[in-house]
Amino acid sequence: MHLKPKIIWIDAVGCNGCSHSFFNLPYLSTLLEKIELLYHPLIDSDEFKIQECDVLIVEGALRDDFVKFGDELLNIIEKLFIKTKKVIALGSCASFGGMFGEGLIFNKENYGKFYTCKNKIINLPGCPIHPEWLGYVLEMIIENKNIILDEENRPKELYSFVSHSGCVRNEYFDWKVDSEDFGTKEGCLFYNQGCQGPFTHSSCNKILWNEVSSKPRVGTPCFGCTERNFPKENLFKTDTMMGIPSKIPLGVSKRAYLTLAGIAKSLKNERLEKRLFEYE
Repeated sequence: MHLKPKIIWIDAVGCNGCSHSFFNLPYLSTLLEKIELLYHPLIDSDEFKIQECDVLIVEGALRDDFVKFGDELLNIIEKLFIKTKKVIALGSCASFGGMFGEGLIFNKENYGKFYTCKNKIINLPGCPIHPEWLGYVLEMIIENKNIILDEENRPKELYSFVSHSGCVRNEYFDWKVDSEDFGTKEGCLFYNQGCQGPFTHSSCNKILWNEVSSKPRVGTPCFGCTERNFPKENLFKTDTMMGIPSKIPLGVSKRAYLTLAGIAKSLKNERLEKRLFEYE
């Protein structure tokens, strides 16, 4: 029988999108019975106070000028940081800064006190995070199991894949059949829609959202929200030079990629050229 880990969940600069995503976890009520939630900004819990805990969850970005509970946000997080065993940087803002500020270990010059203890931090980037990702990490902590992290402090079990690897449109990508419009069921979203799936470490297309879907399944490209460079400029555009993508999928040489692309285009696949549905 494991003791319930005590958790403080603090919201920094952000939109609380990761909280709302987590609330859609299918087994949320069961998981909440296994933890002791000392504080959460959106659900019923005790009043916030600086105290010892097992897990500190930070949702949102860091900013020097942000005040919370009558004190600067950075001071509050620093006080909690030394009183907890593990820190979960929840979402892209907390992990890498996102659109609002800095992440917990994003800038070691400004936030060196966090960077020097980076082995204490688990990054769960995503905008928002997949609810199953936080569920997985909390279950591992509850069971006192080791969480293997990559060089960005992300759990390898969740972020070793690229989003592209589980995409239902991979056959279109392989045969270089491109989608011209958003929302259609046919075609690859890489060339004309700016899909970041080939460069994005994420299990979004393997662990489906609401257990049924993902962005590419509904005709929207991957935004690359689990990477440091999110959000990129021209979100729905793939930069090209003479028709060739300026960024080649991870792990493939440009020469090999262009060779395979040329062969695929010359051979064609008539089945994939046809529409699955008639659109009005």
